[in-house]
This record gives sequence, C-alpha cells and structure tokens, in this order.
Amino acid sequence: MFFHQDATFQNLSIHHVGNKSNDEFYILSENPIDLNGDEILPDLLMQYFMKPFAKVTEVYRFFHPNEELELNEVYHFSKKFFSGAIDFHEFSAQVTKHLYEVSDHPKIKGGEVYVVALNNVQMEGEDHAAVGIFKSENKEAYLKVYPEQGGFQLNYEQEAININKLDKGVVIVNTEQEEGYKVLVVDQTNQSEAVYWKDNFLQLKSRNDAFQQTGNIMKVYKNFVNEKLDEVFELETADKIDLLNRSMNYFKTKETFDSAEFEEEVIANPQAASLFNDYKQAFEDEFDMPFQANFVIATPAVKKMASSYKSVIKLDKNFHIYVHGKREYLEQGYDEDKGMNYYKLYYENEAQS
Repeated sequence: MFFHQDATFQNLSIHHVGNKSNDEFYILSENPIDLNGDEILPDLLMQYFMKPFAKVTEVYRFFHPNEELELNEVYHFSKKFFSGAIDFHEFSAQVTKHLYEVSDHPKIKGGEVYVVALNNVQMEGEDHAAVGIFKSENKEAYLKVYPEQGGFQLNYEQEAININKLDKGVVIVNTEQEEGYKVLVVDQTNQSEAVYWKDNFLQLKSRNDAFQQTGNIMKVYKNFVNEKLDEVFELETADKIDLLNRSMNYFKTKETFDSAEFEEEVIANPQAASLFNDYKQAFEDEFDMPFQANFVIATPAVKKMASSYKSVIKLDKNFHIYVHGKREYLEQGYDEDKGMNYYKLYYENEAQS
C-alpha cells in the first residue's frame, strides 16, 4: 500500500508543454518554486498531487521494448537524479522535454507540468524518497465572493485549476532501481489518445508480484467461469455462482495459491481444469504475464476482486437470490401447470429482521 500522509515536499518545478504535432512548444522555467514560509500552498498541492493515489493499488515498473532499461528516458533521468548525477531542476526540465516529444497526437492537450521531489512516502511499509510528475490539462472557471463594505462583491477566475481533479500523474518511488523502480500512475482521461501518458511517456509494465498474481488469477478464473465454460458444459447460473464462491473461499482461507490444489478443490473436474489451463495460457501469451504455479496470496488483491464476484441470481423483477454457498440446497425446475421456472431453497433457520 502507498501512503503520503507523512510526505513532505523537497522541491517543486513547474513548466509548460504544448502539442508538438500542432506546432506548439514547451516552456521551461528558470528556477524551482520557493515554497518556504508558505503555510497553505504546500498542503493544497499535496492534496492536488497525492490524494488521487490513495486508492491506487496496482504497482508498475519501467521497461523498454529492447530490454535495456537505460533507454527508457524517465527511468534514465530518475536514476540520475536519485544518484545525485543531476540536480532536481535539471531532472524536471529533461522529463518535460521528453513529454513534449511524445505529445504528438493532434488531440493531446497542452498544459502545465509539475515535477516534485518528495521525502517520507511510505510504500508497502517502508519510507522512501520519491519524485512525482503531474500534468494539468483541463481548466475551469471559478467564482470568488468576498466581503466589501455594505455587502459582498463578486469576481471570477477564468482559467483556474480544480485541485480535486488531477488529470495525469506518476509517482516514482526510489526503491528496487534495478528492476525498474516501483511506479504508481494516475490518468483520468479516457480518450484513446490518452494512452500516450502511460505507454509512450512512461513506458510501464505491471509488476508481476503477489498482488498482481492474485488479482490476475482471480480475474482470469472469473472470466473463465462466466464466458468459457458454457461452450463445453451446460451450467445454470447457480452452478457458476457456486464455482465462483468456492474460488473466493479458497483465496480467503488459504495463505498460498497452489495450482494443482486449486484445480482439485475448486474446479473439481479434470476436463474443466484442462480448459482453464488453456484459457490461462492464452492470457499469459496475450499480456506477457506468466502465472506462477505457487505464490503467496495477497489479501488486498482478494478484497479488491471480491466486489466483482457476483453471487446474485436475478429473477425477472420479483426476486433476487443471494447464494453464499451450499449449492446442493438450491434446486431449479419447471412447473408445467404455471408454465414457469422455479427455484427450490432448503434451509434450517430463518433470520429475524
């Protein structure tokens, strides 16, 4: 997990980057911003830059298609800054110029680039130094009401920034340098051209650790049950929910994932297990994300996936059946007289409302 509550600003530089394909330019400031003596602005900036990362759980690493990390520009300059080979303002200028070079889609918006150096960010239980790179693309109009003799006066700010709406950001944590650092990313823009931030500017890949392994195997199994099994087996909705509930129970009660054990205890069908392995292999091939046969189950990843594991059977507009276990206590049939499907439920006690 990532926590910024104890983090402090060490440096801040602001530049502007335009759209290269539209013949716009970048503007580099001559000096960093001096925040000394200001008791309000640092807190506002910390909220603006870091609050969007509070719920970010996926951790990335820098990479380069040629498998030479030094060819990744942001990694290269981050490494030079962390090692003291360049100063902070030079680092901020270099990453801004690199951002300008990849801003070549005609729909990419220009905007301010904020680069910060941070102390005491907590990543997975340890304190580290970090750098953050943020970009504001969207401006809003704000009204300002202030008291004046005899009443109030009204004014406005036309091109202002909403500190609750960070457009793009990345935090690079100074740890595991040789593997490509630990990197957190935020991108609030949904347009297809916006992938330039993560893919072209940063060049990131998912860190294939316990969190990723746990989340991905649960996601793949859920999709397998909901999308693939019907091609071979005739499954009722209750059967699918039962398979998902059994897998959720496995991940909640086990400390480690064992593929052979999972196939035996959860899937419990050799043919279905073989289909699952094929389905899983297709995922590995498509996303270049190999699964380990055994890994430690990451509880935060299980909690994150739990909300997407549906256990509700919706019947017309009259009933919802919540299935939490014991598939044998639920029967489905067809009533010839009524011409309708039905479910029969077996239970011992009725909870008092």
